[in-house]
Amino acid sequence: MNSVLKWRPRLGEGTAPVLVVLAVLLVALAFTGPAYSEPSGYLALLKRAAPLVILAIGQYLVIVSGGFDLSVGALVTAEVVIAARLINGDDDNTVWVIALLLGFGALVGLVNGLITTKLLVQSFIVTLGMLLVLDGAVFLWTGGAPRGALSPSFRVLGRGGLDVPVLGQVPWSVLILLVVLVGAVLFMRGGTGRTLIAVGDNENAVRLAGGRVDRLRLLAFVLCGLLAALAAILLAGFAGVSAQVGKGLEFRAITAVVLGGVLLGGGRGSVVAAAAGALSLEALFSLLKLVGVSGALESAVQGVIIIVAVAYAAHGAGLRQKLRIRKPVPALP
Repeated sequence: MNSVLKWRPRLGEGTAPVLVVLAVLLVALAFTGPAYSEPSGYLALLKRAAPLVILAIGQYLVIVSGGFDLSVGALVTAEVVIAARLINGDDDNTVWVIALLLGFGALVGLVNGLITTKLLVQSFIVTLGMLLVLDGAVFLWTGGAPRGALSPSFRVLGRGGLDVPVLGQVPWSVLILLVVLVGAVLFMRGGTGRTLIAVGDNENAVRLAGGRVDRLRLLAFVLCGLLAALAAILLAGFAGVSAQVGKGLEFRAITAVVLGGVLLGGGRGSVVAAAAGALSLEALFSLLKLVGVSGALESAVQGVIIIVAVAYAAHGAGLRQKLRIRKPVPALP
């Protein structure tokens, strides 16, 4: 009983700085855009950010275990194109197509994981190859112009919502995001999640302790593919069908993860921080648009964030040690 009363929620490593950044950006939006003077403005931001946050959570699972997944953007595009072609505007096809999309995402993740763990090919190369395969397959199938249409019931997940007093309509995508985030937090706080982080830190130690390193990394890739499929479903419902819908999303997801303080190479980072990094990135781009900055600079901003975040991760500990005020040593009698 006493342990329950003494329990306090604790922030994961690297979470506090990105939460501060996010808070500053949200306040700046409130002063810059009239739409953000009401809760509906922030709900609209969450609605736009939900697919990226879900992608970042999946990317986090792979990165924290010591890998990369560069195929998620191409996978999102493939999922949207497949959905439009198979549904073709018919509501009767919605449920089984959604199940197929989730299964296809998990399958792509499984292939990435098996090649990485069993054939011992670097995940960067494996997923880059998968990106090219998916891009080529989509172009071959569509000729550059997607066919078919999404059904109204399919688009509800990306556009509809639930009426809530005071807040108004809370988008389904936001509710789905909350479920995914809570599930990810619980997963990472469990034994499997903690071991996944340990794999990224020192896989040999995990092997010596009896941990199944290959299975854990395989699980990370499968979950990443599954979450990419879910993000594609929400994005298609919100933005519609396009052969370029997933272009560059893999780099946005990686940027969001490193902005959240997750160490590239694995072994350190919080899933909440990764999600906050994705939301911060979306808030930053919204703020830049409000002040009239060209959207063409988004890629440059992402590049700067990645470089600064990686440099800080590499040298931040030493810098903090140098700047730390040392207590005076008492003189010996």
